Amino acid sequence: MQFSYSLLFFLFLFCGGSVYGNTIEICESCPVRSIKEGISQASGYDTLLIKKGTYKEFNIVVDKPLTILGKGYPVVDGEDQGEIITIISDNVTVDGLFIINVGTSYTKDYAAIRVIKSKNFKIQNVVLEKLFFGIYLEKATDGIVYHNKIIGDAVEEFNSGNGIQLWYCKNIKVERNHVQRVRDGIYLEFSDEVIIKNNVSIDNVRYGLHFMFSNNDAYEGNTFENNGAGVAVMFSKNIRMSDNVFRKNWGTASFGLLLKEINDAEISGNIFEENTIGISIEGSNRIKYEKNSFTNNGWALKVRGACYGNSFVGNNFLYNSFDVSYNSKLNDNVFTGNYWSDYTGYDLDKNGVGDVPYRPVKLFSYIVNRTPETIILLRSLFMDIIDFSEKVSPVFTPDNLMDGAPLMKKVQ
Repeated sequence: MQFSYSLLFFLFLFCGGSVYGNTIEICESCPVRSIKEGISQASGYDTLLIKKGTYKEFNIVVDKPLTILGKGYPVVDGEDQGEIITIISDNVTVDGLFIINVGTSYTKDYAAIRVIKSKNFKIQNVVLEKLFFGIYLEKATDGIVYHNKIIGDAVEEFNSGNGIQLWYCKNIKVERNHVQRVRDGIYLEFSDEVIIKNNVSIDNVRYGLHFMFSNNDAYEGNTFENNGAGVAVMFSKNIRMSDNVFRKNWGTASFGLLLKEINDAEISGNIFEENTIGISIEGSNRIKYEKNSFTNNGWALKVRGACYGNSFVGNNFLYNSFDVSYNSKLNDNVFTGNYWSDYTGYDLDKNGVGDVPYRPVKLFSYIVNRTPETIILLRSLFMDIIDFSEKVSPVFTPDNLMDGAPLMKKVQ
């Protein structure tokens, strides 16, 4: 028995040493002067401590479990030669580097950091500038992308890449990153069970967040501001979108949020403020819209068709040019218990619910959909008259699209 305990203690020490490994210092005056040399000399689970300085390296391949830790934000300069760091091993951490000058290519998606088929990785506290693609995850699982700053200089779509990209990934957390001036701030494709939380994605050429064919994902507490368009969610299901801010996404074809072929989702607690269109919806079914605020948008909701079984409950519609635009006389969606700033009804029994139903679809929005040039008549007396006549006797707008229980006070 005594021998067994001694053997177990020895194995514990041996395994513990192998997991935590040794520390290899890298600097200009150190025995190891480059990151590539450090990786070559390191054993699994060692730490490469990169001291402050500039390291002109690219095509750095991390092929063993390592922690690559920068001290004082050392600069890794790829000199526009191509990809800078490629991770192909499990259990890799990259922390505290300043990476610049990723190569630009029209045939290859060069990235500052690429993770390929790896598990249990962490990329954190990294600053990326002068990039093509920023952080590119490819068939990776069980990883974290945390508290990174990605600043591009994109002007047009064709010669720029995405800030954070996930392709065929699963169980990834993307949290507290700042992404700015790239093509798409965050892009997902065929990536499931991803959490996108508390990120800021602003001033991007195309979308703040863009994902396709990705299921069972959640994004919450993010800010998407002043992008070509805010967020596009397409061909996905079981998505939860909560407590995000979509602000100042302006343009002739812009929106805060685009939903296309989305099913069984929950959209709650979000703020849509000063967008051309708050939410543009097409072919999306069984979605719950609850406790969202739509303020000073051109259109709060633009429903383009083939949308069934959706419910809009407890939302605030405040001072939008159009609260709801609808291009069909058929309606299978429920609007109830929302607050509408344009509501002029009364509440005689003082129960906080209006006694007169509210019809949010104006005839003028129907006309503008058909003939956009008529927008110049917005706020005119003539439009007010025809909107009133349509409310009295609906002909062009859905007869049953109404809020039967409009609230007299805003939802808190």
